[in-house]
Order: sequence, then C-alpha cells, then structure tokens
Amino acid sequence: MVFSLSLYCFSPGLFRWGDYVRQTNPFSGQDRVEQDFTPTSRELACLYGLPPRPGQPPLLSSSHTSSSSESELTAANSIPNVAHFIFLQKLPLDHAGQGDFNFLSYLSVRSAIVSLKPTKVLLHYGYVGDEAHRSSEGDGADPLIRNNEWIERLRHDVEFVRHDGPLNSSLQHSEHLADKLRLEILLEHGGIYLDIDAFALRPFTHVLESPHPHDVVMGNEGGNRAGLCNAVMAARPNSTFVKRWLETYETADLNAEWNYHSVLLPKQLAGQHPDEICELPPDSFFWPTWTWRHVEWMHEPLDQADTRRWQKRIQRTGGSLFDNQLAYHAWSQMARDRYLRRLTPEVVRNEDTRFNLLVRRFIAEDL
Repeated sequence: MVFSLSLYCFSPGLFRWGDYVRQTNPFSGQDRVEQDFTPTSRELACLYGLPPRPGQPPLLSSSHTSSSSESELTAANSIPNVAHFIFLQKLPLDHAGQGDFNFLSYLSVRSAIVSLKPTKVLLHYGYVGDEAHRSSEGDGADPLIRNNEWIERLRHDVEFVRHDGPLNSSLQHSEHLADKLRLEILLEHGGIYLDIDAFALRPFTHVLESPHPHDVVMGNEGGNRAGLCNAVMAARPNSTFVKRWLETYETADLNAEWNYHSVLLPKQLAGQHPDEICELPPDSFFWPTWTWRHVEWMHEPLDQADTRRWQKRIQRTGGSLFDNQLAYHAWSQMARDRYLRRLTPEVVRNEDTRFNLLVRRFIAEDL
C-alpha cells in the first residue's frame, strides 16, 4: 500500500500504466463485464411496460389512456416522479471553502431536472468528519449550502434535506456512507434515486409504471449481469424488497467488502423474490460499464464524422447513446482522475467526446 501511494505521488504516469495493465490483462475479469448481451423479454417488459398480474387492474401509460379517470389511476399507482440525490460533505470544507460539490455534481442534478421533469428534486445532505458533530448541535451552521457556488445555481429548483443522524465514521470507503441512507429514503418516500455522478438522459415514464408488487426497478450491471447496481433505481414507498435489503445491513461489515451489499446482494434477492422487482437490461442505466476500456470509450476525443454521427443518434433517441438507455452512470471511482476532474463548462462545451455530447445540454446558458 505504501509503495502504491509513493508511486502515485512521485510517478503518476507509471502508476497509471500499472493500473492499465492490472485492469486490461486477460485475468482481470473485465472481459466478462464487457461481454455482449441481448435484452431479455422480461427486461424489455420492465423497461417499456410490464403487463399486470392476473386479477389486478391495468396500469396504463399516459399514451394509452382514454379518459381522465384512467390517467388519474395511473398517476396514483405509479412510482413517484421525485428525484433524490445524496451528498455527504467532509468538514472542514476544502476548495477555498466551497466544499466538494462541484461542476459534475451540479450537472448530475441538472440532468434530473431537465430529463425527468420531476414533481420535485430533493438533495439529501449531511456532514462527516471530526467537525461534523459541531455542525449538528443546533448552531445553524450550514457551510455547504451557504457557500457553494454550484448549489447556489440549483437553489430555486431543488429542496435541500439535511440529515443530522449518526453516520458511520469508521467506514473506510466513503461511498458506503450513503448506501443505507438511500434505501431508507426510498422506503419512506419512494421515487427515483441517482448517485451524484449519474445522469438522467430521458424520462422514466414506463419504468415508473411498473405494476405492484414489482415495486422496485433496478438495472443490471455488466453484460454478464452479475449484479444490480444501486447507483440508479426507482421504488414505491414501503417496498417489501427495500425492507428485505435494508434488514441485511444490520449485520453487515462494509469495511470487509466493496460492492456486495450494493450490487451483488440485490441480484441475489431478486432471484429469491422475482415478483418484488423489475430488472432492466444492462444498457438502461449502466452501459458503458466501469471497465478501463469502456470509460476510455466514453471520454476519447471524436473526429468530426463521429461527432455528427453520435449527435444524430442522441437526437434520434431523445437524449441517449442507445435505444434502451435512460441514464448513464459516470463511474467516478474509475474515471475521476483520468477524465472527470478536468471537466469544466468550457471543456464540456468545446471538446467532443461521447460523454460531453450526452451532458452538454444540461449546462445552463449563462455558464
């Protein structure tokens, strides 16, 4: 570990080459994640409208309703079109007092506002670190909301929900801090949850109409469908599936794992309780994947011909790279240092990559 950190600090190019070899060698397992796939009929039914169970009233999409009462029935039974994000800020604030909510975080929230047209967007936030307890003792201190320029731009479109409850500061991976919280939020409120590095590209119309008891909708991760990723998901309030999932955290040692509770376990639960969840094909939320080659493919420069071709594709699909794609997870854990860190409004507007073409429209005109 010490050797790896020293190599990164003093020779980042050599470190990155080593990371490339580690991820792309034939024994890395990334070929299995990248393998081709064909969406199943059940996955497509979840994506474009699943027929109701026998004896249940039909859950019709608005495009097929013939009366206002049918439309009202659909709305009443649908998963709420409410977008939830979670952001946990370490104290004291760095980046000149701005904190870590950055341009990409802003774009992620903007994507939900523009693409989903939700009834509301909730940014759930809290503070972690040695000074966090002081911020939650009633002194009114709220440095992230008060100081951050990107949050200021979202202020009129977003409701801010502060969480002062105990957060497990012993967790080695900060990503795990929000794993349980997102399930608690969906259990209570329902709606659409997106990680702060996930981008909604098109409306979730049919996904939200998944008929009861299929009260949770998740996307398969990877062409091998080894897991269901929790970075983007939708659920009705009081979902039985979410309750089952939450209960497993009571005895979990998250420091001893990376993605078991967030990706692998929900896949296992889906196999045991298939009537409680709708599984989407890999290209709905999580394609391209997190692998070295897929991340590179999203951020490689495009020539003029490729740029025009992908622009036409995005226009034809209504905002995405693929016909089934509703969202894109940017895999910041794998892409931050290589690509995401350098992105600014100017870079996204002026440099043509597949990623930039996807998210360019979410930048406000005055930026």
